Amino acid sequence: MIQSTRHTPQAPPSAPAVALRDVRKVHGKGDGSVVALDGVSVALPRGSFTAIMGPSGSGKSTFLNVAAGLDRPTSGTVALGDTDLARLSERRLTILRRKRIGFVFQAFNLLPSLTVAQNIGLPLRLDGRRRRSNVREVAARVGLENRLRHRPSQLSGGQQQRVAIARALVTRPEVVFADEPTGALDTRTGRDVLALLREVVDADGHTVVMVTHDPVAAAHADRVLLLADGRLVGALEAPDADEVAERLAHLGA
Repeated sequence: MIQSTRHTPQAPPSAPAVALRDVRKVHGKGDGSVVALDGVSVALPRGSFTAIMGPSGSGKSTFLNVAAGLDRPTSGTVALGDTDLARLSERRLTILRRKRIGFVFQAFNLLPSLTVAQNIGLPLRLDGRRRRSNVREVAARVGLENRLRHRPSQLSGGQQQRVAIARALVTRPEVVFADEPTGALDTRTGRDVLALLREVVDADGHTVVMVTHDPVAAAHADRVLLLADGRLVGALEAPDADEVAERLAHLGA
């Protein structure tokens, strides 16, 4: 079980963790332009678990990239807490992502030459902080306290994804963005990873935003946002997997 640790929000409690307002993202210009997001407005509450779903090409990945400050919208505003990302330079945006946002990817994105401890601690090292106690603590929370000297090649897929989650949590971020975190895992291992993300929300009060195509994965979330053709077309509150699958079928997913 994950033990709760003290988490200090960096914005007033009244501010949502992430807020998009009239966000539009267009790739390319002229006749070849593609509208990836088309006037999306949504607020994601603090301490919530939100799944983003939709058919292929619906704008899910673009939503995640824009909300996480990895890409800038063509128009509209994106805020992390009380911080308007549009007002930040690229350097300040990089620092914000390093300090206040955690990322979990489908492909794990671990450095093969580094140990588990070194991979987990990489965000702290990049930020000029070296706190071994933080690394040990977060490794224990994801059940890897006895694997700190192992390298990624010595771990199973599920263990590698746990390293990635620990790395995302080590800076104690306000929001964790997860892009298909169970896509490369078998069903049982994926279920364990989803349970871990669920506990991150319930025990620590972190905010998790997850892109997924899997209705079973989405059923772990508090809320499912449905995208189609770059637009927000619906939301499901605490749905089960069958309900999610049915709505996706109507969207052509």
